[in-house]
Amino acid sequence: MTTSEDQTTPAHLDPKTYPRHLTDPTQNIHLELTYSPLNAQSALDKISSPAAGANVLFLGTTRNTFEDRAVSQLSYTAYPPLTLKTLAGIARDAVAKHGLTGIVIAHRLGVVPIREASIVIAVSSGHRRAAWRAGEEVLEICKEKAEIWKREEFVDGGMEWRENRERDGEGKKVVVSEN
Repeated sequence: MTTSEDQTTPAHLDPKTYPRHLTDPTQNIHLELTYSPLNAQSALDKISSPAAGANVLFLGTTRNTFEDRAVSQLSYTAYPPLTLKTLAGIARDAVAKHGLTGIVIAHRLGVVPIREASIVIAVSSGHRRAAWRAGEEVLEICKEKAEIWKREEFVDGGMEWRENRERDGEGKKVVVSEN
């Protein structure tokens, strides 16, 4: 018989092995997966640049309902080596496409209570249009491609695992093809 003491938690699920970072100082790219609360000011500090005329910050927070069901909290999990590789590609593409002077993508793992942030995206660029467009585009691509899974936990005791890409920016259900 195996007891819970005999079982070890895989490193990618052990909060003690976090935060996990990936940084590219040549492009001012900062990526983070953490079990700790996210810090918006830290993200803004990292993208700060004398060449930036615009800084855009997005915080995705846990709301208290989903489709008329009361939500108690969200819980996220990921496989960091793959997730950080995917986020790095998203960040590099955004820097190249929008001429960004800096980008932060930080995602919280584990339990995220109501009103707390699960994702921070901060971008800076010379001009506001590039920053606005890049920020929204990075969020949507992260939701579509990043290997991060969400469990919605409801006040009634129910729970559901979801892929972030199941909903669009307005909360409408997206049909995900298996191709």
